Amino acid sequence: MTEQTPDFINRWINLAQPRLGAKIVSCSDDFFAECSRMLSPAAPVFLDGKFDDNGKWMDGWETRRRRDGGYDHAIVKLGLPGEIKGVDIDTTHFTGNYPPAASLEACFSAGLPDDSSDWITLIESTGLQGNSHHYFTIENAGCFSHVRLNIYPDGGIARLRIHGRVVSDVDALDKKASQNLAAVELGARAIAWNDAHFGAAANLLNPGRGINMGDGWETRRRREPGNDWCIIELGHPGEIAEVLIDTAHFKGNYPERCSLQAAQVSAGTVASIVTQSQFWQELLPPQKLRMDSEHRFGDEVQSLGRVSHVRLNIYPDGGLSRVRLMGRIHG
Repeated sequence: MTEQTPDFINRWINLAQPRLGAKIVSCSDDFFAECSRMLSPAAPVFLDGKFDDNGKWMDGWETRRRRDGGYDHAIVKLGLPGEIKGVDIDTTHFTGNYPPAASLEACFSAGLPDDSSDWITLIESTGLQGNSHHYFTIENAGCFSHVRLNIYPDGGIARLRIHGRVVSDVDALDKKASQNLAAVELGARAIAWNDAHFGAAANLLNPGRGINMGDGWETRRRREPGNDWCIIELGHPGEIAEVLIDTAHFKGNYPERCSLQAAQVSAGTVASIVTQSQFWQELLPPQKLRMDSEHRFGDEVQSLGRVSHVRLNIYPDGGLSRVRLMGRIHG
């Protein structure tokens, strides 16, 4: 467990977000606060003086006080199966009612898991503190579809975030059909960026259109020469034929222009890929952008064949909501 915000928070998506399909499938008790609130994408809030029929309203999952010697638990179906890289167990606003300890298990199950499922312990029983984030880096390389959070013996958890990488079955995909190779559902991810002051680069790959200006990638105001950029690793390598750039909700702060470079990368580290990306071939020459609009580029896209990584350049700075890279999967 670490106290400072770890790298996995920005490097890997939250697999337990409802818009990917994550949901609570069972819980032992949620007398004081519905378990589904634990997966809310918004930061937890405290509403002073708000009560419901069962007591103080809390923004999270909260069970009643146990008197039987047992413990409470909740099973979460992840939005998409994947490798779990890190976990945040958040007790924000829970002070005299947080669990003293918690553990986390995970399994892969096509249906509803139970005690007979092959549960693997990812986090051993660990002490918790009130009103705090508890960050855990996970080293297990398995693919999981469900997690089970155990709290000892009872109490409240504001949020549970399960950060990781989606694992998609390339053999199950239609190789002849056009796919969004930058879809988080295929396992695409943002691996590097020069700045993400106002919004994470990973938001570019989320499903659907952006829900607000915070649901996109936005850099600080650039006060020096140059431009901002991010690098996207495709879910599966392929040939890109069409590009969609969406500036939804960005009006006084959208980039003037954007361009794309791409390459097939066979090996290397993130640092070496960043260096190489400056010299990649041009996939999309610089294109003028408009505020709060979808931009589709087809004829402008250069034919580069099979690529695995794309560098998105914005000039000079600003915010984008979504990027879609449409093409066919290769191998």
